[in-house]
Amino acid sequence: MQLNARQFFISIFLDSLFLFPVIFNAGVFAQQSNLSKAVNYLSGFIASDYFRELKKSNNDLALVDTIYLRAVKFEKNDYSNALFALIFTTVPYKSVPIKLPLLPFIIHFPLTAAPDSIFILKNRNLPKELYFDSPKDKFGDKDKLAHFFGSAFISYSSNIFDLSNLIGYFVEVFENDFKVQSSIDPRDLQTDSLGDIFGELLKKNKNILPSQVMIIRSLLFFKYPL
Repeated sequence: MQLNARQFFISIFLDSLFLFPVIFNAGVFAQQSNLSKAVNYLSGFIASDYFRELKKSNNDLALVDTIYLRAVKFEKNDYSNALFALIFTTVPYKSVPIKLPLLPFIIHFPLTAAPDSIFILKNRNLPKELYFDSPKDKFGDKDKLAHFFGSAFISYSSNIFDLSNLIGYFVEVFENDFKVQSSIDPRDLQTDSLGDIFGELLKKNKNILPSQVMIIRSLLFFKYPL
């Protein structure tokens, strides 16, 4: 199987985002250690007793806002860095199994993540009821958070090129051609679109919150049911 131009471009993006995670900021590349610090801090916050207490009196969308605001504060209002750190903080996996085209074996690429003890507690506390149709199990829609913040990061940071739909294409190609499990979840792509909207709005209004965009999916469903 050969890669077409679009797939090749996105595979390069995949490498830069997941395998060599650095942030371009003010003309210099921040080292991965800076990302690790943010991911460790935010993971520790989500894993904390304080956050568990918040879960008792707040719905999951409000908790998403709390995590987002904590990231923005940690990154001193650098919204691009905050969104980038949130991708790796909220992804519930420590590695990604990838089957590259033309290669007969699976490669497990490690992702930037907190130590195991914190990582497990963080995953347990991640908000999971993001939508009206979130699965009613222990996992729910926890995997949608990285989709949302990943798309928001790309949308917010696209100052030169029009990358507004890149995350959707990236997910489609990645899951079709690279990832071991190749089924595409349309709810993932819908979440990508919401993240794109959030990133665009954030450019104009720094007071916008993730919940104010994520709720659109539920509102549209009840207004225009299938």
